[in-house]
Amino acid sequence: QVQLVETGGGLVQAGGSLSLSCAASGLTFSTYDMGWFRRAPGKEREFVARVSWSSLNTYYADSVKGRFTISRDNTQNTVYLQMNILKPEDTAVYYCAAAYYTTPHVYDYWGQGTQVTVSS
Repeated sequence: QVQLVETGGGLVQAGGSLSLSCAASGLTFSTYDMGWFRRAPGKEREFVARVSWSSLNTYYADSVKGRFTISRDNTQNTVYLQMNILKPEDTAVYYCAAAYYTTPHVYDYWGQGTQVTVSS
């Protein structure tokens, strides 16, 4: 059974930082691209960042480029999202997701999400 478990959410002031982690189990982690998504209150879920299975390629939404960094450790089956210079509009539930490397835009597995709240 595949499980993706996000941790690290919380409340932070604008301008601050948070680091999210997503621990994966039940899948061959190194064969999956990993992504972070978020859903703000009253809004659709949106893409935040993705890292390829090998870590060679990373992709970011324009809204977070230069502030967020995605990384992964295939020895720990974990993907990370370092979030700096946080803004109130970053407030959302953040989800990690796994996409098999041959179909990197098709996310097969999702975590339960972790809440990030940025106060102004």
